[in-house]
Amino acid sequence: MIIKNIDELGTSKLKRDALEILETGYEAIMVERLFKSKIEVRDGHICFADQKICLNDYERIFVIAIGKCAVSSAKALEDILGDKITSGIVLDVKKDEFKNLLSEEGTHPFPSAKNVFVTEQIIEMLKQATKKDLVLTVISGGGSALLCLPYKTDFQNQKEFIEELMKKGANITEINTVRKHTSSIKGGQFAEFAYPAKLVSFILSDVPGDDLSVIASGPTVMDKTTIKDAEDVLKKYDMQNSMRHLNISLTETPKKEKFFENVTNILLGSNMVGLEAMKRKAEDLGYDAYIEDNKLEGEVVSVSEKIVTKNYLPKSCHIWGGETTVKVKGNGIGGRNQEFVLASLPYIVPNMVVVASASDGWDNSDTAGAIGDKDLFKRASDEGLETEDFLKENNSYEFFKKVGGHINTGRTGANVADWYFVLTGEDSE
Repeated sequence: MIIKNIDELGTSKLKRDALEILETGYEAIMVERLFKSKIEVRDGHICFADQKICLNDYERIFVIAIGKCAVSSAKALEDILGDKITSGIVLDVKKDEFKNLLSEEGTHPFPSAKNVFVTEQIIEMLKQATKKDLVLTVISGGGSALLCLPYKTDFQNQKEFIEELMKKGANITEINTVRKHTSSIKGGQFAEFAYPAKLVSFILSDVPGDDLSVIASGPTVMDKTTIKDAEDVLKKYDMQNSMRHLNISLTETPKKEKFFENVTNILLGSNMVGLEAMKRKAEDLGYDAYIEDNKLEGEVVSVSEKIVTKNYLPKSCHIWGGETTVKVKGNGIGGRNQEFVLASLPYIVPNMVVVASASDGWDNSDTAGAIGDKDLFKRASDEGLETEDFLKENNSYEFFKKVGGHINTGRTGANVADWYFVLTGEDSE
């Protein structure tokens, strides 16, 4: 089981059904299974989607995998391609052993000297590639922090700058617009370094709406944004003083078509894969199931209230995918999924369960998210724990640590944003 504490959490039939639905979502996005179902080598060709590439047309094959899915996806590619891989680099938040690939452990959600060092190694490898070479790249969530080469500043200044932008509530598209224009590798610049080699990028989306130019700040995709767009984001969140103080400069991303002529970007997996699997499972369990949205965004407390206070029919399952934002006001521990469930507790009616969980298993802490119902809210009230007090301090982790409800998976090796759902029983009010 991917959910490690499913027996502990499943204290009612409705909760057990909710956890079984969530478990199915996790199973559907396991990266190695996804890769092996969609990529194969047949008759000397690597085949994917509706395309195939003759491997014998290339002298060398490089594999570069970046993000929280890097290790698991590189494992899959190594199994598929075997000794056909010449060399490559895997940059993830964890390490593993590979035959022909160098595995490096970086940091997330903020960059580090290690991330910069490995990024420089990746650039040197890309510069070696010629038109006789094939570069296979995997881009996944977390890549924006891991693939890091700040433009005209150091990683510490950029870290502080992006952290401030996050705390002010900027969404992932806004954050990555700024990242692209303060970087020397993002926003299509990776593709420029790889030119004129053939570049195939397998992309796993953690971004609501699956905009390829936003995922991991679009290193292999021609960027649609400009310096002006980044300036507009910084103005919106009043970041001009911080920009001057931290010596942050903006750069334009590559706009010449030639750098992308030999690039193929393939969306291999997304939040929708898990959403569809959960919907099918809910229906198998006898619920009327609906995927409400796969690009949910917004401030977590208001989004939570809006979703949970809707009138739902009995025996139904309503599912969302996406990525909310937290306005950090306190100094507590937690993440957007735990805060979502914490904020929802006062509004939960009997025979309703609310779930919010991160697909990568890491909700800014060592838990994936939380599950809540009326009984949990009563238990907290009986113990004198006020949800509002914990929300003010952004301390959702400590709340669920005290009363239960944490969903524990460990790092899953997948990352396709978050899942939220409301499950109602027979007699929901």
